[in-house]
Amino acid sequence: MKKDQPNGRPIEILLVEDSAGDVRLTQESLKESKVRNNLTVVSDGVEAMAYLKAQNGYADAPRPDLILLDLNLPKMDGRQVLSEIKADPELKRIPVVILTTSKAEEDILRTYNLHANCYVTKPVNLDQFMKVVRAIEDFWLTIVKLPPE
Repeated sequence: MKKDQPNGRPIEILLVEDSAGDVRLTQESLKESKVRNNLTVVSDGVEAMAYLKAQNGYADAPRPDLILLDLNLPKMDGRQVLSEIKADPELKRIPVVILTTSKAEEDILRTYNLHANCYVTKPVNLDQFMKVVRAIEDFWLTIVKLPPE
């Protein structure tokens, strides 16, 4: 049986990812989650900001409880998205997990300096990728107490 948040609603997760394969793997991993969740996927940084600000067709979009953010995105990269999220008083408390292929030290430092809550490098191996998403889910959706809206 899947658990709900204390307020009885599922966890809202926003996945900002342009790789269809990584989206599919994340969806599959979260489908088997212990916690009920709604996963919304956007494929670029501009769309992510429109979603978060409830603009351009996202007027009724629920506020995410957790954001999984790739760094290398079209239109507006993940670093810019993270910077805008953390500069916005309405959005800055939403935990942002960087989920990216980049192992560059400068990316790790820069994203933590921009107040990312966590930095995870995507494994290339399918099984390892699924384990990483499940570990994120176990930690962020089961152990951590997420901030209220």
